[in-house]
Amino acid sequence: MTQNHRSGPDPGVVTAARAGDRAALEHLVTACLPLVYNIVGRALNGHADVDDVVQETLLRMVRGLEKLRDPSAFRSWLVAITIRQVRDREQSRAADRDRRAHLDDAETITDPALDFAGLTILRLGLTEQRREVAEATRWLDPDDQELLSLWWLEETGDLERAELAGALGLSDRHAAVRVQRMKRQMEVSRGVVRGLTADPRCAELDGIAAPWDGTPSPLWRKRFGRHIRGCGVCAGLERGLLPMDRLLSGLPLVAVPAGLDPARVVAHVTGARAGASHLTGSHATGAADAGGGGRSPRGRHGRAGRRAVKRAGRHLAGRQAVVGGSAAVAVVVAVALVAARMTAGPSAPAADTAPPPTPVAVASPSRSPGPTHSASPSPSPSRSASPKASADPSPSKHAAAAVPVVSGAKKGVGVWTFNGVSQALAASGASWYYTWNTQHQGVTTPSAASFVPMIWGGASVTASALAQARAAGPYLLGFNEPDMAQQSNMTVDQALGLWPKLMAAGKVLGSPAVAYGGDTAGGWLDRFMSGAKAKGYRVDFITLHWYGGDFRTPQAVQQLTSYLAAVYARYHKPIWLTEYALIDFSQGTRFPSAQQQADFVTASTKALDALPYVQRYAWFGLGADPAKPSSGLFTSGTAATAAGRAFQAAR
Repeated sequence: MTQNHRSGPDPGVVTAARAGDRAALEHLVTACLPLVYNIVGRALNGHADVDDVVQETLLRMVRGLEKLRDPSAFRSWLVAITIRQVRDREQSRAADRDRRAHLDDAETITDPALDFAGLTILRLGLTEQRREVAEATRWLDPDDQELLSLWWLEETGDLERAELAGALGLSDRHAAVRVQRMKRQMEVSRGVVRGLTADPRCAELDGIAAPWDGTPSPLWRKRFGRHIRGCGVCAGLERGLLPMDRLLSGLPLVAVPAGLDPARVVAHVTGARAGASHLTGSHATGAADAGGGGRSPRGRHGRAGRRAVKRAGRHLAGRQAVVGGSAAVAVVVAVALVAARMTAGPSAPAADTAPPPTPVAVASPSRSPGPTHSASPSPSPSRSASPKASADPSPSKHAAAAVPVVSGAKKGVGVWTFNGVSQALAASGASWYYTWNTQHQGVTTPSAASFVPMIWGGASVTASALAQARAAGPYLLGFNEPDMAQQSNMTVDQALGLWPKLMAAGKVLGSPAVAYGGDTAGGWLDRFMSGAKAKGYRVDFITLHWYGGDFRTPQAVQQLTSYLAAVYARYHKPIWLTEYALIDFSQGTRFPSAQQQADFVTASTKALDALPYVQRYAWFGLGADPAKPSSGLFTSGTAATAAGRAFQAAR
C-alpha cells in the first residue's frame, strides 16, 4: 500500500465552513469533489446516475456539516456519507428493476466506452498492464465494485485503510479479508482480459465465448476463469503480471466532468441563487443582494483562479482538461475557484526595464507569477461577469488635481504598471506602495512615498531577490496567499522551511498574507504562527487580505474592523492590511456603485487610522480600466475614479 499523500482538508477550513464562511465552504466542496466523484464513479462503474449521486452526496455533506464535531475527522465522515449514498442508490435501482423489468435496458450506459474503467483509461492515458487492471474492474461482483472504489483510492494514496474500513462499517481485520477476496477476483479478471484479447486467442476459449454478448459480468468471469485455470494454452497468460498494488501506485484521480460545479452545490444549499435546485445544465444567473455578505472574503478563491484562466488560456487548477464524449471533461479540482473568483486587479507589471533575474520576480498582484504578462494589465473583470453596478461612468472627467491630496502615514496602495502609473501614484497621496515583487519596474517612487518589497512565493526565495529586498528599505512582506492553490500555494511546513532565509534579510518582517481565515484556530496562519513560535522564528507583524461583499458602508466597515480585531486578539502583533476593497466574489464578480466604493474608502480609512494596532493598509489597487467596473483608483495619470478622489482626501 502506498503512503497516503493526500491529507484531509485543513481543520481550520472545515471549522470556518461549519461556521458559515461561504468562501471556506466553496473551498471545501471543491477539494472533496474529485474524491467523491472517483468513489461513486467506480462503485457504479460509470452508470448514468453517477453525477446525481455525487451531487446528492455533496449536498448531504454541506447540510450535515454543522453536526460534525471533530473537523479532523472530516474525510472519514465524508467517505462514509458517500458509500451510504451509493448503497441507497443501488437499493432504489434494484426496487425500480423489480417494478419495471422491461425498462432495464434504458438504465444502462448507451456507450460502453463511457463506463468508469473506460474513463480511467481515456483520461489517465493508461497503457499495458495498468490498462488491463482498469479493464478487469468491469468483471467484479456488484458488492465488490463498492469495495474496489475505496481500495483503488487507498492504493493510489487518496484514502487510508481506516477510512476504507470505517466507510464500510467493518473492522480493520474484516476489511482486510474483504479486500483480499476482491483482489483474488481482480486477478482472475486480469487473466480473463488477457485471454480474450490474446492474438491469436485460444480456440477453446473462442468456443466458450461464442454465446457471450460482449458485456463483462461475474457469471462470464467465472466461466472464462474456469477455462483459463485448466487450459494448457491459456496457462501462460499470468506470466509477467505485476502486482496490482504496484501498478496503481501513484495514479492521479480521474478528472471530474465540468458540469459538476461545486459553487452550485453551495448555492443550492445556502439559497444564494434563485432556481438553483437543478445543479447541472445551464448556469443560473443573478447576484446576491448588496446587503448580503458578512465579514468573510467572499469567494476569494475564484478571483485569482479567473485571472489564471484569462492569462493561461483557461488553464484549470494545474490539471489537464480533456474532451471526451458529448461534453468537455475538465478537471474541477478548482472549478468553484475559477467560476467564482475574478480578479479585480491587473495582470503582472509590464517591465519597462530589463527583467529581474529571479524566475518569478515579476508577479501579478495576488496572482500566480509568470514570465509573460498581459499587454493590458489594467484591472478588469472577467468578460463573462455581469456586475450589478458599474464603475465610475465618467472617470476621465475628474482630474486628480481637483481634490486636495492628503498623505497619511498608514495609507498605501497595491501598484501595477499602466499608462501614467507614476503620475497617478504621486497624485494618490499614498505614503507607501508595493508591487507583489522585490522590484518596481516602470514605477517611479514619489518623493513622499516608499516602496516595500515582497517575496511572493517559494520560487521567489533566491539570492538575487533577497538582495533586492535588502536594498529596498526597512520592511519585507512574506509570501502571498500561500493558502490558495492559485497563488503561492505553500504548505505551512514549506513556508516555515524557507522562513529563516527571509529573516536573514534583516528586515522588519511581515507574516505570509493569507487569503482568509486569519482569525481561525487551526487555520493556515494559525499553524504557521504556532510553528514559528515553536522554532523561535521571528514574525514582526501580521499581513492580511480582506474583501467585502456587503456594500452598505457601516456594515462593511464593521465587518472589516471586527476581523482585524479578532486577528489582533489571537496574535497580539501589529497588522498590515495589504489588500482590501469592496468586491463580492460569491457569484462571479460584483462591484458596488462608484459612490458606494468611494464612501467605503472614506469610512474605512478613517476607521483604520483609528486602530492603533493597524500599522499600514493598502487599497487594491491603483489602476482602473475606464471601460470596466473595478475597485481601482486611477484610469490614467491624472484621471481619478470616485474611489480615487476619496482615497486622495483620506488621512
